[in-house]
Amino acid sequence: MSSSIADIRRDYMLKSFDEADASVNPFEQFTSWWEEVTSAEIDEVNAMTLATVNTAGRASARIVLLKGYTHEGFVFFTNYSSAKGQEIAANQHVALLFFWKELERQIRIEGIAQKIAAADSDAYFHSRPPGSRIGAWVSPQSQVIPGRQFLEDNFKKITEQYPDENQVPRPEHWGGYIVIPESFEFWQGRASRLHDRLQYTLQPGQQWKRERLAP
Repeated sequence: MSSSIADIRRDYMLKSFDEADASVNPFEQFTSWWEEVTSAEIDEVNAMTLATVNTAGRASARIVLLKGYTHEGFVFFTNYSSAKGQEIAANQHVALLFFWKELERQIRIEGIAQKIAAADSDAYFHSRPPGSRIGAWVSPQSQVIPGRQFLEDNFKKITEQYPDENQVPRPEHWGGYIVIPESFEFWQGRASRLHDRLQYTLQPGQQWKRERLAP
């Protein structure tokens, strides 16, 4: 192992996260941390890693953008025919990870991904910039293509097909998912790698059990 890589480290000193400071409800705790991070003027705070599992049992992960959340779950949008869409169709168990290094925090969420209502996907799709709406038609996401020109040609064709950019419809293969959590873990970096980790797991009756994990 390269010593120059192995020697990369930092000690986390900014904050602590004790049970006395934590909400009994993980959605409320998420909101508390979300309000802090959005006030910190950090770029792409809604970027989150989405991990899925394919039919061979192999995990894959990529960054997607959180587009909304409620006490039901966390919403993102994508191409349903993409690799992640096919993997979710085969196995709805997914994981999300937020990492906000500026606050020395991460949040892990595990749960079930389900498609949101078509009307909600329509509403978000039509709020997107015109180029993004056209792009949803242009790209057969995750498929092998012959080259960049394939995308350029498709973009030109779709643009000509819909000269009024406001009339571009949502493709049936594109829409939103909501991840309904079964567990949360809130991680606060601490000195000497003695990090604070509070886990919430869903119990019968929609109650949440909170426990501290060893770092």
